[in-house]
Amino acid sequence: MKNTEILCIGNPIVDIFINIDNSHAQKYGILDPVQHIDRNKADLMLRDTTIDFSKGVKSSGGGAANVAKISAMLGMKTVFVGTTGQDEHALFFEEEIKSAGVTAVLEKSDGKTGLCFACNVAGETRFAASPGAALELMENHISEEMIGSAEVIVLDGYILDRRPLVQHVLLKASRKGIPVALDVASVMQVKSKAEEILTYSRQFPLFVFMNADETMTFCSEIRKSSEDDNLFSLSEKEKETVILRDFSPMLKIITDGELYPIVVVKLGGRGAIVFAGGNVYREETFTIIPRDTVGAGDAFCAAFISAWIRDKSIAECAALGNKVAREILEVNGTHIKSAKLKAFAKTLQK
Repeated sequence: MKNTEILCIGNPIVDIFINIDNSHAQKYGILDPVQHIDRNKADLMLRDTTIDFSKGVKSSGGGAANVAKISAMLGMKTVFVGTTGQDEHALFFEEEIKSAGVTAVLEKSDGKTGLCFACNVAGETRFAASPGAALELMENHISEEMIGSAEVIVLDGYILDRRPLVQHVLLKASRKGIPVALDVASVMQVKSKAEEILTYSRQFPLFVFMNADETMTFCSEIRKSSEDDNLFSLSEKEKETVILRDFSPMLKIITDGELYPIVVVKLGGRGAIVFAGGNVYREETFTIIPRDTVGAGDAFCAAFISAWIRDKSIAECAALGNKVAREILEVNGTHIKSAKLKAFAKTLQK
């Protein structure tokens, strides 16, 4: 048995969930659904006494870190690798993921630990990210021994911009027959990296996790079509229909191999579709009113990969993903107690 079941590589971020009013949003430039924020401005915001941070919630974050934390709570032997600063946010991040059971391998930087403000502005959630030291992770931080110790490696899609790091991991893992799970992270990442993701899926043993919008963007970019731009305004049910009707043939062809690639489409309250071996697997779920959706997709990925390692069927992997994601919808980010996932962890015991 290997020392590590899941090795997660990505950007360590501290998520801060707060309520702000429109004047604060204007002051700090938090005007779009998602944006970057200058670190000096982020620090000014943290010191702003007119914002009630006492009612906010902090959670360790970043896609791969979320996967690591939930996987560990499901009883998996999990390692997370990333780069932080040497400040109080780094200490908080490390303590929280270690308390979940994750082995943290954190490279220390002179930069500041990454932050992401999840701001409720008059009922609308806006994200303002300042990744800071998280962007300093490089290929020399990931040893061949570390890669070889894992059964599955999880890569945060936001590190696709660091091509030498991504290719280093994919090549080393592939030579040892270790699959890599890539969550593509965002529509913008897919828009600029679709061909790259497709190439990786052909060359390496890969799981690709995407939500409905990311899936439609991926397929549109591959077939060089701009006519699909209006698809994002569709309802979740309509997006599912479009994916199954219009994009399923392409995804079946892409996944028509002996085992990999496997493409997992996360549909939120409508469950998931999995394309594997040229086949389509549909696993439904039921919709709940979420407290917060941050981290739910990462929780799905964590549960799916955990079940895969424990030799569950694709249907069982997707079903567990749906169930664990539903639990995360009831908390801020992945700020959940391990007791809430105890019953799911039991189903994965060998």
